[in-house]
Amino acid sequence: MEYVNEKLVEFNHYLSGRKVAVIGLGVSNAPLIDYLYNLKAQVTVFDRVEIKDLNKTILRKVTNYGMGMSFGENYLDELVGFDIIFRSPSCLPSTPQLVAEAERGAIVTTEVEMVIELCPGKVIGITGSDGKTTTTTLISEILKEKEYNVFLGGNIGTPLFTKISEMTPEDIVVLELSSFQLMDMKISPQIAVITNITPNHLDKHTDMEEYINAKKNIFKYQDEGGLLVLNYDNEITKSFEKEALGRVVFFSSKSKIPNGYIIDDNKIKYCENGLRSHILETKEMKLRGVHNFENAAAALVATQDLVDRETACQTILNFKGVEHRLELVLETKDRIKWYNDSVSSSPTRTIAGLNAFSLRNIILIAGGYDKNLDYTPLAKPIVDNCKELILLGATSNKIEKVVKAELKVQNKKMKIHKCTDLRETVEIAKETAVQGDVVLFSPASASFDMFKDFAERGKLFKKYVKEIAKS
Repeated sequence: MEYVNEKLVEFNHYLSGRKVAVIGLGVSNAPLIDYLYNLKAQVTVFDRVEIKDLNKTILRKVTNYGMGMSFGENYLDELVGFDIIFRSPSCLPSTPQLVAEAERGAIVTTEVEMVIELCPGKVIGITGSDGKTTTTTLISEILKEKEYNVFLGGNIGTPLFTKISEMTPEDIVVLELSSFQLMDMKISPQIAVITNITPNHLDKHTDMEEYINAKKNIFKYQDEGGLLVLNYDNEITKSFEKEALGRVVFFSSKSKIPNGYIIDDNKIKYCENGLRSHILETKEMKLRGVHNFENAAAALVATQDLVDRETACQTILNFKGVEHRLELVLETKDRIKWYNDSVSSSPTRTIAGLNAFSLRNIILIAGGYDKNLDYTPLAKPIVDNCKELILLGATSNKIEKVVKAELKVQNKKMKIHKCTDLRETVEIAKETAVQGDVVLFSPASASFDMFKDFAERGKLFKKYVKEIAKS
């Protein structure tokens, strides 16, 4: 008998004829346009971008459908009188117009929240300041290796709201969730993973407390049947245990916890009541760096009730990583290795990248958009691990200042280059690098001062490396 998702049927019935606002015509909301039109909802689309700069295909579709439109700087002025509002992650729930509509009685939600609400199968959600994408992808690959039908979405993959009708109770949804998606969420995945929490996005969040509280929503609405996977070594995530309603399992690379997964002596081990069993050798993994061993441990915990350990471990051993995350771009004939770690948009990510290499022969390229983060913790790892530093972007002065202060403390010297564009950094790195060196592009900063996103930044870096480093 064919499965019928009664909750989805009911929600579709609710949408029919309702006044619906779609805020943001980017990746996460664009597929909603066709879906809502077919349900005969009264749709108005909102976007901060001026109409002349919008995607022409989407604009043509909205126009042909006869939907209402509001674009430009004051695009939310017309957000009045709606039954349900789908906000994009970039439109925070604290936006005054959204608050006013919610107080009036409108439902304010997101594409990804409705996926969790309406999905008939199990949902696994992953969040954290660092390591989300690698952990999410690993979990997805482990499940697929066991022949589950997996829907990958959230921050990565494709928007899943329009795929809900294809899902069955046997399927699994795996979601990478940002703080902006989690902020006003009133439902949690059955399995939740928090890789770590460190200061991030403080240019958007009111303060660190708001950022932490957003992350908590990934487990806050679980019941006693839920599973929460936490980093024992991160004081913030460790503290969440006392607030969890379901089962908590830790992973750690620094502590000898009696229960959970630990990284110790180049192995990932499972601990139960103080007894340890060897799971896999980290030196056999294609991923490098303790932070990636932690990501693997988190993936093992998240899938332990769904996939046998042998299958999960073999998947981890075969996993080559995700683009822009300590990605080996090329190794030249004189054994200079060029790594693209463009995803590193905070000091903690870059510190993890530096720590992934054992030799102190790194030429680091860093700098970018300023998210109002403290770069002091980055100074010592740079001085301890790098032979030269190449900087660009809005944070270059901040990074230079803290590194110079640390050099003075350690009575050391280091050449620091300041550049105006990414190509110049690659040219300088080529001139500087000698046999056996590592050139690491790990910005410790966001990309928005010069690029659309970290992916565009990383692709351009790889292009320049392939053009310049080989010449």
